[in-house]
Amino acid sequence: MRRLIGIKYIITFCWLLISVSAIGQSRSYVNPSSSEGNGAPFSGAVMEGNTLYLSGMLGLIDGEVPGTPEEETRLIMEQFKATLAEAGMTLDDLVSVTIYCSDVSHYAAFNSVYRTYFNGNFPARAFIGAGNLLFDARFEMQGIAVKSSM
Repeated sequence: MRRLIGIKYIITFCWLLISVSAIGQSRSYVNPSSSEGNGAPFSGAVMEGNTLYLSGMLGLIDGEVPGTPEEETRLIMEQFKATLAEAGMTLDDLVSVTIYCSDVSHYAAFNSVYRTYFNGNFPARAFIGAGNLLFDARFEMQGIAVKSSM
């Protein structure tokens, strides 16, 4: 019986630790949008604790798709880089990336640029053939980054 009471206290203590640590965390937004405006109905990224969720981004110039898949990839990567910087992070903080592609024959062109943006290991990734994308873009990329505690 004493053993069960001890286990109950340990579980309660752990639950309290988790609850107290969650109190200090707050949600913040990068390039926020709200339901009150007429802008896009999403935020560029949302930070919850030490995790940043990046919305899907397109590589457009003044609303137009650039001439080459490589340039489009470069624009997306620069947007990701800038959004991460606003949250005090870098591309090396990415842990997961999903790329939606209108034509998977652009896979090699995307990779030729994508790989130049990382110094060490790559994040986990999916490259998905998605058919038509908004604005006839070739690629849309979204991701998740975790801020290191160092």
